[in-house]
Amino acid sequence: MTSAYEVIIRPVVSERSYDLMSSGKYTFEVAAAAPKEEIADAVEKIFGVHVVKVNTMWVQPKTKRVRYVAGKTRKWKKAVVTVAAGEEIEIFANKEAAADEK
Repeated sequence: MTSAYEVIIRPVVSERSYDLMSSGKYTFEVAAAAPKEEIADAVEKIFGVHVVKVNTMWVQPKTKRVRYVAGKTRKWKKAVVTVAAGEEIEIFANKEAAADEK
């Protein structure tokens, strides 16, 4: 079994992920081999919340160009974690409060 910090790589910060936060859903980049059960356990351990549901998906690479050379971005696994009603992850909550104050 891997550590919780090896399963959760980083939070995904985008407009869509911020919109999902209002309904208790948080988006993370996760390890490629991590099953849903491990992702749920890692989020519960790191953030101290109760996980209700985990949806995972693969983000496909996009073709990008730098001058004349074409290449692809990397393929990575994304997880959308739904937490129990009335709970929130504090790291994201602080950013939303700071954005509301401005």
